Amino acid sequence: MRKRDKVINVSFLSTYPPRACGIATFTEDLVKEIDKIAPLYTPLINTTVIAISDDLYIYNNKVIKELSQFDRISYKDLANYLYDSNIDLLVVQHEYGIFGGECGEFILDLIYNLKIPFVTILHTVLINPNKKQKYILMELGKYSARIITMAKNTIDVLKNVYNIDERKIIHIPHGVPYVNYGKKEKIKEELGLKNKTVISTFGLIGPGKGLEYGIEAIAKLKLEFPNIMYLILGRTHPGIIKNEGENYRERLLALVEDLNIKNHIIFVNRYLTQEEILKYLQASDIYLTPYLNKEQAVSGTLSYALSCGKVIVSTSYRYAEELLSNGRGILVNFRDSDGIYEAIREVLKNESKRTEIERKAFEYGRNMWWNVVAEKYIKLFAEIIEEVKVKYYRGWERWSFSTPELITYSD
Repeated sequence: MRKRDKVINVSFLSTYPPRACGIATFTEDLVKEIDKIAPLYTPLINTTVIAISDDLYIYNNKVIKELSQFDRISYKDLANYLYDSNIDLLVVQHEYGIFGGECGEFILDLIYNLKIPFVTILHTVLINPNKKQKYILMELGKYSARIITMAKNTIDVLKNVYNIDERKIIHIPHGVPYVNYGKKEKIKEELGLKNKTVISTFGLIGPGKGLEYGIEAIAKLKLEFPNIMYLILGRTHPGIIKNEGENYRERLLALVEDLNIKNHIIFVNRYLTQEEILKYLQASDIYLTPYLNKEQAVSGTLSYALSCGKVIVSTSYRYAEELLSNGRGILVNFRDSDGIYEAIREVLKNESKRTEIERKAFEYGRNMWWNVVAEKYIKLFAEIIEEVKVKYYRGWERWSFSTPELITYSD
């Protein structure tokens, strides 16, 4: 019989590889790092994953159960499964598009029937949500033991728009891998980019990425920087392919043709491994995120680039405003290829400015290394369980909800 005072079983409800999804990658990275450093802490955190599936996937043995995304019954069944399991704490990765129902409302069927504590990690916080989006997040805020946001500038939004108790809101930054730096020029040579000035963007591709504005900027930059190369790294988002096919990528390819810059653009149309991503980032002189969504609260790609100490040129979405403040990067207007052109030109012309931005980015990024972030989660999970005072047969308190409006304790 395991010692209940030494082990906390934590399960993560999330999309998970091989499903192509940024949240899946985030969860995999977080779980791996917790598993790596958890033996250093007491109580030990033992992790598992409950995978949100929209198709048939072959998961590794970290996944103990699947939640069928579009099957409403599956959500209540999961609550019953957790009641009978040895899971002490559930971690819900929340994004409106990964749960079934309108705006992902099926998640409420789970939390209303859940009898164990849970925390919610937010990947999107909308300033102007519609009625359903607001209601869902308010309910998650009401029932979660903690609400975790990866952007400090969303804390006031969570309090004032969603009426979430400030005492529940925790800021933990998006994790990033530690980079073992190699020589940039050597890595460029390995990638066939010798003597190139490299601009890059990576991640799942779709119309919201604004890549056409980056391409238009490259067409202007090539006149002054003939060795410039823009790398667009990543496959099209599976959801986009399902609904629209490759229309967006084809439009980008046509734009490259029209602007006569085929020799300055490289598309790498596949899902990259973390090792590949970091290698391309180390080869980059500038990282570009020309995204179009002002309300984007989190960007894993931006976090990665910052941790690599890159000069970042980005549109001024909320996460970029936070991470790139105090001289850690350059912000430009949305849908502004001229602004992107001018920002990139400025740093390519000014070596001292480029070096200073890189230094500030790297120093800030160290606080986001996965080992630092994982330690924060481990301590938080232990803190939540420590708050549990009433013992159940498993050794922890069970949370039960007599009505959606009232939280009560039961033993």
